[in-house]
Amino acid sequence: MNNKEFIAELALRTGYTQDESQKMVRTVIEMMGKSFETGEPVSISGFGTFEVKKRLERVMVNPSTGLRMLVPPKLVLNFKPAANIKGQVRKGGTENG
Repeated sequence: MNNKEFIAELALRTGYTQDESQKMVRTVIEMMGKSFETGEPVSISGFGTFEVKKRLERVMVNPSTGLRMLVPPKLVLNFKPAANIKGQVRKGGTENG
């Protein structure tokens, strides 16, 4: 499902126009981005939790040259799905709520 299809389905299910639905989605994404900037996790009930984690410094080996390189630490976005979402994925997505 791409963004256009998602917005159309959201508008259909909520009764809002596609423009209003697009604004709501943009607002949610913008708010999530601001939370990530401050390091706060974003938890969506029944879906999962997004959080920024620090990946530690590590040594990497280039497979073609065998050269060892130091990869600096960095921040990455992590997602931990809720138990019901994990279950749906394990069962092949057959449970549609």
